[in-house]
Amino acid sequence: MTKAGLINRKKLTSLLIKPAGPDCNLHCQYCFYLKKSELFPETHRHRMSLEILEETIRQAMSQSGPEINFGWQGGEPTLMGLDFFRQAVYFQQKYGTQKSVSNGFQTNGLLMNKDWAQFFRHFKFLVGLSLDGPEHIHDRYRRHSSGQGSWSKVVETAKLLLDSDVPTNALVVVNGYSVRFPEEIYEFLKSLGLTYMQFIPCLEPDPQNPGKPTSFSVPADHYGDFLLRLFELWKADFRDGRPATYIREFESLIFAYAGLTPPDCTLHKECGDYVVVEHNGDVYSCDFYVQPEWKLGNVKEKRLVDMLNSATQRKFGKRKSLLPEECKKCRWLPYCRGGCPKERGYWPEPEKSLLCQSYQRFFQQASPFFQELVENLKKDTPFPEKKN
Repeated sequence: MTKAGLINRKKLTSLLIKPAGPDCNLHCQYCFYLKKSELFPETHRHRMSLEILEETIRQAMSQSGPEINFGWQGGEPTLMGLDFFRQAVYFQQKYGTQKSVSNGFQTNGLLMNKDWAQFFRHFKFLVGLSLDGPEHIHDRYRRHSSGQGSWSKVVETAKLLLDSDVPTNALVVVNGYSVRFPEEIYEFLKSLGLTYMQFIPCLEPDPQNPGKPTSFSVPADHYGDFLLRLFELWKADFRDGRPATYIREFESLIFAYAGLTPPDCTLHKECGDYVVVEHNGDVYSCDFYVQPEWKLGNVKEKRLVDMLNSATQRKFGKRKSLLPEECKKCRWLPYCRGGCPKERGYWPEPEKSLLCQSYQRFFQQASPFFQELVENLKKDTPFPEKKN
């Protein structure tokens, strides 16, 4: 490898692990991951072995720098049982001497109990709880295969986690129904004590209508209304120049307006800063692209850091910057970066985000506030040197 190649080599800083693969105890209508079971036809039940778990963690610890983040996701990771994650922490301690290790855990909350909550609190796991809002919104799509709703148990779990002092974020999927209720969702989450929120637009292709989104996808023109109303609610809750509620999308924009690298990969120039490890050790470019063309290898055969820096992963990362001229000339490109490729990768040319119109409306109204906010923050807090 050339000296330039070594300099540009990405560092292994985070992994997304799916220990139960696509398996889940819910059957959400808008879920894109359930059908990934087709990639693993050798069995109907997908579970990571302790051998794969140990090898994944051993590699992550030996190939990363002083800090490493593990994200546990699914499907539904609690299907593995609590002892699996006790073993994961043991391996992190065994192989991670003098390293700073953090764990994020995304769950539907259905199997949560006091033992899980105590474990998360003790080992400082950050929990992302999927909760779309009040009952009529959440249960619209987040149901069991029997058709029974899941809302009451998830709310019970939210209270358990918060009462147990477990740091918990609300993960909200914005779909064709919930997009009409930004204020109701926001106020409901606040009333539960979930003041850390993340809003994820649902955009799934309709297999019956190529090039068109499903009926449950968020309408492109309505998403801008949702963002702007959410923005006003967030602003109204500022106290002494600081937000009292934390919305990941807006927090990331603060970084973007300050010229820093945002924590949300959607706002990065390129993709490919992490890899996904499936239950059988197969490694993929991104959880939205767990598909054969973006398979990088397997932890039993290749090193994680080499797969992160492979030609396939570099190709995947650079696809994000392949934008139409309209996007390249847009004044808002430094702040939206064309959106997540999943918003445009399914659709015919030109490949610009289906949410582009909504993003433009949002930035036209919100940009002055973010610019002023960053200037005020710079006066109070020294920012790192600006990075291009």
